[in-house]
Amino acid sequence: MHCFDVFTRWRPLPRTEGQTPAGEINRVHTQHDNTLTSTSLSPPHTTKDTRSRPWTSNPVFTNIFEGHNTNKTVFDAVVSPILPRVLRGETCNFLAYGHSGSGKSHTIVGYDFEDPDEFGLCLAAARDLSAELERLNGDVASGNNDELGIGLRMYELRGNIAFDLLNVHCKCHIREGYDGKTHIRGGTEVMSDGRVRVRPIATKACWSLDDVRRELLAGLQLRATGTSTIHDQSSRTHAVLEIEIVTRSLLDARDAVIERQSEFVPIAKRATDIYLEENMKAFVQTEDGKYVPNPAYQIDQSRIDEAEAKKAEFEGYVRDAEGLVAEVMRSSPHPCLGGKLVFVDLAGSEYYHDKSISASAPRAKPSPKEQREGRQINTDLLALKEVIRARALRQQRIPYRSSPLTMVLRGHFEPNGTVGSYTAMILTASPEVSQYPATMNTLKYGNLVGVAGGDKARGAARKA
Repeated sequence: MHCFDVFTRWRPLPRTEGQTPAGEINRVHTQHDNTLTSTSLSPPHTTKDTRSRPWTSNPVFTNIFEGHNTNKTVFDAVVSPILPRVLRGETCNFLAYGHSGSGKSHTIVGYDFEDPDEFGLCLAAARDLSAELERLNGDVASGNNDELGIGLRMYELRGNIAFDLLNVHCKCHIREGYDGKTHIRGGTEVMSDGRVRVRPIATKACWSLDDVRRELLAGLQLRATGTSTIHDQSSRTHAVLEIEIVTRSLLDARDAVIERQSEFVPIAKRATDIYLEENMKAFVQTEDGKYVPNPAYQIDQSRIDEAEAKKAEFEGYVRDAEGLVAEVMRSSPHPCLGGKLVFVDLAGSEYYHDKSISASAPRAKPSPKEQREGRQINTDLLALKEVIRARALRQQRIPYRSSPLTMVLRGHFEPNGTVGSYTAMILTASPEVSQYPATMNTLKYGNLVGVAGGDKARGAARKA
């Protein structure tokens, strides 16, 4: 079962703003009998913008955090209660949605990596998970193949391209495989012995919180920023941070799959080439351009069969390697192996044609490139909303293919096996009156996915 929650986090007013009540959006939160909360927004009476109208949400918010709440408060309420699910091997997703400058990156990643009270949700989760894994390891010797650790993956999505933040910003492509799963893989490497290797997103093995912190900081330095309608250091990509419970045995088994695949590719290509070569020799072209059987050549079927047999042999090696991964998962004494936390810092939603959205200082008109980026970001965010709605309504067809973002998230929304999954969306909102339309659009977005999520799913999420 997939469960879903929606939270709202109001950022504090900047110190240079909001010294008088007129500079802040009026908001009222009402708790309902189903324990969920609705929010009513209205601009200050002093505003002259006639388009800033009052609005009230449905009772869809599990919790609402005000500007004085710290990252620790948010973590304790949103992520900490869900960690037992990860320790049962489930996948739990946390998505931060909001316009640029509303506090998404501060919530997910954080800007202070030394003060535990200011850790972003990702690092705080790694801290608690590391402590629990240390307890579970018990008498397991350090360096043992069965020692539990954290596998960290970090990448950013821009259009239909992913960039591996833990592998020198390597450009990767998002593809759907023959198995119906989405694969993110880098460029093709041709080895000296003819093998062809295509590596997936890098997984960094971390055996302590310091390891996670170091890799996280290194990856964040490579993340792209750009100009948005709000500020010059806006995240213009969707950043995905995956924290998975792993062992050396599991990582070694996955590496073996990559190696067997690299051996299989040239063998499979040779089999295809031989088949085409033999069939091309079996036909000749007439003067009028038609192809007819070549009476002077007989297809060497034994040559084709030999190549196909070799291909089947190496295909079997790949299956054996994949089976070993499954066996490592199945034989582990710890049900938490493979449990995963996925944190998504979504790119800031943009409304280029809304003249009421302005920063504290006048900004230049977005360039055509920036507008294209904004349209792609909005397309991704719309697709995400439709996927969540379709899943909640149990529709037969889920539109994962609508955008690269939803293709990537499919594997996290629908993990393998019988384990469940959980998703929380954290809406980050600005109380500045100048951001009223953007803030209202953020809450409207959360309202739509929250209504689709349904009360039963949210209730089950917190009880599980």
